[in-house]
Amino acid sequence: MAKPKRGREASSRRRHARGSDYDSPEKDALDRLFERCLAFFFPRIHADIDWTRGYEMLDKELQPIIRRAEHGRRYVDKLVKVWLRTGEEKWILIHIEVQASKEAGFPERIYVYNHRLFDRYSREVISLAILADDDPDWKPHRYEYARWDFQTSIQFPVVKLLEYAPGYQELETDPNPFAVVVLAHLKALETRRSPEERRGWKVRLVKGLYGRGLTPEDVHQLFAFIDWVMELPQSLEEHFWDEIDAYEQETSMPFISIAERMTLVKGLLRGIEVALDMKFDNAGLDLMPELRQIRDPELLEKVLTRIKTAETPDDLRRVWTRKRRPNAGKSARSG
Repeated sequence: MAKPKRGREASSRRRHARGSDYDSPEKDALDRLFERCLAFFFPRIHADIDWTRGYEMLDKELQPIIRRAEHGRRYVDKLVKVWLRTGEEKWILIHIEVQASKEAGFPERIYVYNHRLFDRYSREVISLAILADDDPDWKPHRYEYARWDFQTSIQFPVVKLLEYAPGYQELETDPNPFAVVVLAHLKALETRRSPEERRGWKVRLVKGLYGRGLTPEDVHQLFAFIDWVMELPQSLEEHFWDEIDAYEQETSMPFISIAERMTLVKGLLRGIEVALDMKFDNAGLDLMPELRQIRDPELLEKVLTRIKTAETPDDLRRVWTRKRRPNAGKSARSG
């Protein structure tokens, strides 16, 4: 039986729906790998959090604040509720911004979002910045203004992905799966003008996923990010899949099932996003953080089909909440 033209279909979908640079896959990676993201970039913060109590993503609560305080071009915004390891019942909010291009108003945006979040929750809000741009000299970490005897300011921790580039070999062997996210991003930047070199690195990164002792779910997530961020011309995309086919035959590793499933899920999510925008505008797009947690293609197909007849976003939400309700308790405990 002939195998499907995965590379051609995947590449076509990405060119059609790429939208806001690394927004969706970066958010997905942060959702699943949030704890390991903090362990990789901010180990001191990671050590102070009580991970036995889990954490809560508050993206839905963040969106109204972002829309009211729209300020410059955004890439990834995350708001996470965590508990501290102090022995007391205390939780704080961690606000993460991933910025993929140099922007003069970026520090001010951090200031605005931080203050609006504090005003809403009356809790400590810790803002963190991950700079994924290509300017080695741009590393803002502070915003302030003063007049007469008045002064206000904010200072926030910053990591710069470019600073990890010299140690790419260490990233390849780092057991933290978020190292793969960093390395894929760096090699995507480095190979912007060299598609053939990018193809080689894409193959190398995908092959390396199974040597890290990762869970299947982590492999799925990281494969999706690599496939997205390292976009190739159609001919090289086909060459990439030929090499993965050959590697699968040599090692009996299930790359193809993972790749086909992730490509299908990704295409369905993009189709759902477009349909929600057309049907319900922003109220529909607010459902996307929930939908991105679904990895079942059949369920996503049901959601896409239901959009046409759904009268409200809540009406549509019943498609997956009703489907997943029997496992809700188990999911909550494991999360």
